[in-house]
Amino acid sequence: MAGIDAERTFVPVRIAILTMSDSRTLAEDTSGDFLEKAIGEAGHVLADRRLVKDDTGLIRSIVEGWINDPSVDCVITTGGTGFTGRDVTPEAIKPLFEKEIEGFAILFHMLSFQKVGTSTIQSRACGGVSHGTFIFCLPGSTGACRDAWDGILKLQLDARHRPCNFVEIMPRLEEHRKSG
Repeated sequence: MAGIDAERTFVPVRIAILTMSDSRTLAEDTSGDFLEKAIGEAGHVLADRRLVKDDTGLIRSIVEGWINDPSVDCVITTGGTGFTGRDVTPEAIKPLFEKEIEGFAILFHMLSFQKVGTSTIQSRACGGVSHGTFIFCLPGSTGACRDAWDGILKLQLDARHRPCNFVEIMPRLEEHRKSG
């Protein structure tokens, strides 16, 4: 049965948050605020939090820095996943993926469809793994961040979640680098 196994030990995950916006400041970043609060309430550690303009090079540079930083286990981005000319988050980050987590986008859209109907089709939310770091790109709306956190990430980033979770496989994400 899926759920939290109280007999297992909770393991805090070190999570960095990156918001992409040409129009908001950190003080107005309600999506980033929600994620920071949710991460803390879940018992995880905020490794870093930044806000940048919708610029492919800036976004990629920050995320590359985090995936090469052993003190960051997971990156969550918010914003820039739509279709407008300034929405460049997937273009900036997907090339960094060693493996894409296709099921994240599928499950996100299933959850989002229940709230916003067919409007979910306007999001290019995605997830992947790079250098042993999980990366999840969420839309910029606070509601979408809440759906992704409450419906997917809160459980998958909890080592007590059964039958499986992302935390228990973290030590094995870089096995391919250690062989041969």
